[in-house]
Amino acid sequence: MVVALNNSNDNSTDERTPLDVQNNEVEDIERIPEDHFKSESRQLIDRLIKLGVVVLLLLWGSLLLIKTIKSNDKESRDFPQYVFPNPNVTVDGKLKVAFSNVRNGTFKPEMHNIQWLEHTTGAKEDKGLYVTWKDDSYVIKSVSDKHYENVLLKGKTFIEDGHNMTIDNIVASPDLKKLLIKTNTVKNWRHSTMASYFVYDKSSLTFSHIGDHITLAEWSPNAMDIAYIQDNDIFLYSTGKKQTTEQVTSDGSSQIFNGRPDWVYEEEVFESDKALWWSPDGSYIAFLKTDETDVNEFTIPYYVQEESSIYPEMRSIKYPKSGQSNPLVDLYVYSINDKTSFPGHTSKYFQDSDNLITEVIWVGKDSVIAKVSDRSQDLLKVLEIDANKRTTEVTRIESSQGGWWEVTHDTFYIPRNQKYDRAENGYIDILPINGFNHLVYFSPINSTKSLILTKGNWEVVNGVAAFDYDTNRVYFISTKKSSTERHLYYVKLDRPGVVHKVTDTSEDGVFSATFSSSARFMLLTCSGPKVPYQKIVDLGSSQKDKHIEGNVLGETLYYLKKNEKLIESTELYKIPSKKFNELNLGKDANGDDIIVNSFEILPNDFDRNLKNHYPVFFYAYGGPNSQQVIKTFGVGFNEIIASQLGAIVVVVDGRGTGFKGREFRSLVRDNLGDYEAQDQIAAAAYYGSKSYVDSEKISLFGWSYGGYLTLKTLERDGGKHFKYGMSVAPVTDWRLYDSVYTERYMHTPQENEEGYDRSKVDNVTSIGQAQRFLLMHGTGDDNVHFQNSLKFLDKLNLNNVENYDVHVFPDSDHSISYHNANKIVYDKLFNWIKHAYLGVYLL
Repeated sequence: MVVALNNSNDNSTDERTPLDVQNNEVEDIERIPEDHFKSESRQLIDRLIKLGVVVLLLLWGSLLLIKTIKSNDKESRDFPQYVFPNPNVTVDGKLKVAFSNVRNGTFKPEMHNIQWLEHTTGAKEDKGLYVTWKDDSYVIKSVSDKHYENVLLKGKTFIEDGHNMTIDNIVASPDLKKLLIKTNTVKNWRHSTMASYFVYDKSSLTFSHIGDHITLAEWSPNAMDIAYIQDNDIFLYSTGKKQTTEQVTSDGSSQIFNGRPDWVYEEEVFESDKALWWSPDGSYIAFLKTDETDVNEFTIPYYVQEESSIYPEMRSIKYPKSGQSNPLVDLYVYSINDKTSFPGHTSKYFQDSDNLITEVIWVGKDSVIAKVSDRSQDLLKVLEIDANKRTTEVTRIESSQGGWWEVTHDTFYIPRNQKYDRAENGYIDILPINGFNHLVYFSPINSTKSLILTKGNWEVVNGVAAFDYDTNRVYFISTKKSSTERHLYYVKLDRPGVVHKVTDTSEDGVFSATFSSSARFMLLTCSGPKVPYQKIVDLGSSQKDKHIEGNVLGETLYYLKKNEKLIESTELYKIPSKKFNELNLGKDANGDDIIVNSFEILPNDFDRNLKNHYPVFFYAYGGPNSQQVIKTFGVGFNEIIASQLGAIVVVVDGRGTGFKGREFRSLVRDNLGDYEAQDQIAAAAYYGSKSYVDSEKISLFGWSYGGYLTLKTLERDGGKHFKYGMSVAPVTDWRLYDSVYTERYMHTPQENEEGYDRSKVDNVTSIGQAQRFLLMHGTGDDNVHFQNSLKFLDKLNLNNVENYDVHVFPDSDHSISYHNANKIVYDKLFNWIKHAYLGVYLL
C-alpha cells in the first residue's frame, strides 16, 4: 500500500506506514487558505474517511472469500484449507470407524488357541485331545467327541499358606496327571518373566511349591521331572519326591546364563525366554551357556516407577551394539543318568569365537543338531552332537550366496520308520532353491545332500506346519498363490514336487493351522480378508464339505469361532475399503521394472472427480524380510485416519521386504535405508500426480524400523513429495543398535564403515525442508534406546532445524504403553496429522 500511495517520480523508497502517508497529505492540505479549508477540506476529509472504510471492507471481504473458496491452482494458495468429513456417519447413513469403537473392541475378532496333547498312537486312535479353559476350569476336550470332558483343575486361584494365589499360566504334564502352575509373574524383557511355580497333583488334590524368582520351568517327557532356572542356574525338581533333586549347573551369575537367553538372544535369536531343550525320552537336557563378561552395559534411567522417589532408578543391561563384543555361547548336554555335562565346542568350527547359535533341535534320543553361524550370518554350519558318544560333527556348511541367513526355528524332526519307507532319522529344513525359500529333506541326519520337496517362484512360510507319520504328508503354509496371501498345502516325502491344496485358493485368504500330534485333526484359522473364523477339520475323514469355506480337503466337524457379532458390526459400520495393488515404481539400475506390493485404504464417500482434494497418509515399516501388505482382516489406526480425516492411506512394501525372493530382499545388504526410501518416494510421486490428491498434504508415519525409514525418506526427499513425517522410536544410527540384528544386514562397522555412514540419519537440514515433522520415543526403551532420538535432536540443534515437535513418554519401552502412553501416542499422532492437513504448520 505504501508503494501505491507514493506517486513520486524519483527512485526513493517510501518506508512509511499508510498512516504516515495520510498525515503528509493532510499537511499539504494545510497550505490552502483557512476559509477554504473549513468548507472544502472538511468535505474532502469526510470523503477520504468513507473511501478508506470502503476499501478496508472490500479488502477484508476479499480475504474471507480467498479463505473459503479453494483455488484449483495449488501454487497460488497461501493458506490451503481442508474440510474434514462428518466424523460419525457416511453420506448413506452408515456409522464410521473411530477411536472409540476400535478401542472398545468392536472390530476385534475372537480367536481361540488350543493346546493339542501329544500321544503315541496312530491317526485312527487320535481323538484330537486338547486342553483349554472352560468356565474357569482347566479341562481336556476332544474334537471328535464334543461331550468328552476331563476337568484337570477348577478355578483360577488357589490358597497357599493362607494367601490367595492367582494362576497366570498352566502346563499339563505329558501324562496329564499333574499341572505346572505359574503365579506371581513379573515381566522382565519382551518375552522373559520371573515367577513362582507350583505343581498340582490331580490324584491327591495338593499343591507343591517348587520355588520363587524362577525364570523358566519345563516338563520332562517322563512326566515326573521339571527343569527350572533360578539365579541363572539349572535345577531338577522331582514331582515324585516333591523336592529339588539335582543342581545341573553351579556357575550361574549376572554374567553367566544357563538355559535362558540373555537380552540379545531373547530379542533377536530365540524370540522367547527359553534356551533349554529336553531330549525325546527325557534322558538328556541340551542347554545354552552364555558368557556376557565382555559385553558392554547400557544403563537406562527410570523416572516414574516410584512416585515418592526423587532419584531415578538405574537399570543396566548387557547390550552388544554393532561391532562390539558379543556374548560367548556354547551348547552343553547334561545326562540325567550320569549327572554330568559336556560342551559341544561349537565355536572351534569358526575363525572367531563370537559365533551365534540360532537353533537347537533333538533329532533322535541321542542326537541334537545346532545351527551355528558367524556373527554377520554369512555362513551357516549345521552341527550334530552325539549325547552318547559326546562328539560333535559338522554335517553341513551353507553359504548365504550374497544374502544373509535369517534366524529361523523351522527345522522339523522326521523319525525313521521302515513301514513307511523312512529308513533313517532325518529332518526337514528350509533352503533357498533358485532364490526362493523351500522345503528340503535330509536323511540320514549327517547327510550333506538334500531331497528338494518344493520349488518355484514362491516361498514356504515358517517351515513344516505338521507331519502325518502314517502317510508321509508334509503340511506347510506358502505364498504359492500370491505373496500377499497364505494358503495351506501338503507334499509327500515319497512324491517330492507334487503339491496338493488343502485350502481353497479360488478365494483370497490368509490361513494358519495347528494340528493334533498325528496330524489327523487341525484347527484352521482364516485371518482374512473377510471376517476371521476358526474351524476344526478332520483330515482323515473320507467325507468332504458340501459347502466349501476355507478347506478343500477333509471334513469340517464344527466351527470353533464364527465371529457372528463382528459380522453384524461390519454391517452397521462403513469400514473404508482396502484395495491391494502391485505398483510399478519405475526402472532399477539394471533397467528392470521395480514391482512392489501395496494397498490403499480409500476414505468413506471417496470421489475421484474431486480436484486436488485428498491428503495421503503413508504408513511404512519396511524392515528387511518384513511384510505389511498381506490380506488379513483388521480395523485400526489406518482405518481411523481414512474415516475421520478423509485421507487416502497407503502402505508399500518396497525392496528389502520379504516373501518375494532372495534377490528382492537382499538388495539392501550393507546399505539399509537407501532403496527403501527410494521406493517410498517413488510411491509418493505416483500418488501426488493423481488429480484428486492434494500433493501438499502427503505424509509418512512409521514406528521402530518404520520410524527410521520415515526419517531416511524425509532426508532423501528434501520436502519434494513428503511434506510431513511422524517418526516413533526410530533407530537413527545403526552403530547404536544391537549387533545380532544389525550385522545380519550391515556386517560390522569395522567391515562396512561407509555403509554405516550412509545408513545413519545424518542430513537433518534436508529433513528440515519438509513442512514439519514429529518425533516420539519412550525413555525406558530397552530395544531402540532413547539415545537414538537424543543424538538426532542434538543434530537438529546444531543445524538450526526447528520445524518439528517432540513428545517423550517417561519409562515406556519400545511398545510405548506405560502409564496410559499407548492411548496418548495414538491420540498425539492423530491430532498432529490433523493439524498438518488443516495447514496449521504452514504458518
